[in-house]
Parts: sequence; structure tokens; C-alpha cells
Amino acid sequence: MQLNIECEIRSFITESQHKELVARFKKDAEFLGEDEQITYYFDCPQDLRIQKNSKYSKIWLKKGQIHDEHREEIEVKLGIEDFDKLEQLFLALGYKAQIKWFRTRNSFKWGDIDVALDYTKGYGHIIELEKMATEADKEKVFTYLKDKLQELGIEPTSKEEFGKKYQYYKQNWQKLII
Repeated sequence: MQLNIECEIRSFITESQHKELVARFKKDAEFLGEDEQITYYFDCPQDLRIQKNSKYSKIWLKKGQIHDEHREEIEVKLGIEDFDKLEQLFLALGYKAQIKWFRTRNSFKWGDIDVALDYTKGYGHIIELEKMATEADKEKVFTYLKDKLQELGIEPTSKEEFGKKYQYYKQNWQKLII
């Protein structure tokens, strides 16, 4: 049984909700740490990305469409010092960084759920609940995550609203990150 389907639910939250949730999860969950992340999305038909964080660099591909509730994910981790080489490799292959994201992430393990509380410069504050699943269980796992988000008193942001905000960021990120 291969757990290769990423199920996630997320929502935009206010800065005050973000602070409250960080405090709550530091009490009620396992704090995995705070991380500074730089992520590049490339201009190709697939959702292909590279990222540098405080521990490593990685290349990853998410199959399906951005903001899908569940999709297959392929990830390769490398040394943190390899990020510049990754960028050079993709540029040499003809890809351009379509979007760059600069994020501070607080990560938690809440029972069997991975929780991310993010602040992305120019984009906003987000809560994300994630759990890996099999193809057969993905709908059940997504419903479970939706219930847990509502338990926190947060309504999920619609896929359409995320899409609009994403398109705005995609077209304006260079001005928004200043």
C-alpha cells in the first residue's frame, strides 16, 4: 500500500488567527520547527518546483492541477548548497522561474496530521492540513482533514478564491515581495 497521494486542505487566515494557532499548536501538538523557505515554480505544463529551506534543497513535481485537494507527489531532496545548481540546471534546460515565493513556515504534527502555518511575503497567512493517503483512501482522508479544520473553527477557502489570489500573485509577485 503506497502512500503517494498528498491530501490537503488549506485556508487563508488573518494575522491574529495565525498567531493564535501557532500558540495553540505549540501547546496541543508536536512543534517541528520554524523554517524559512524559498520556492520557485517553473514555466512548464507540470507543477515543477525547486525549494531551499533551512535543512535541504529539493526538486518536486506535483501531478494534477494546482490547488487540487489530492494529487500524486514526487520529491527528491538534495543538500542545501545545491539550490543554486538546481536553478542553473532548470535555466539551462530552458525553464524560467515563473513565480518565486518567500515563506516563513511553522510546522507541527497534530496527531496523524501535518500542520503548516505559513506567512508568505506578498501573499498572506495560510493554514494547511496535510496527510498522505493511498489512491483508494484519498476521499476519506480529505473529509477527515476538512472536519479537523472545522474543529479549529476555520472554514476552508474555496479553490476558486485560491485560484484568483494565485493568479494575482503570479502576475504581480515581483512588486509584492519588495
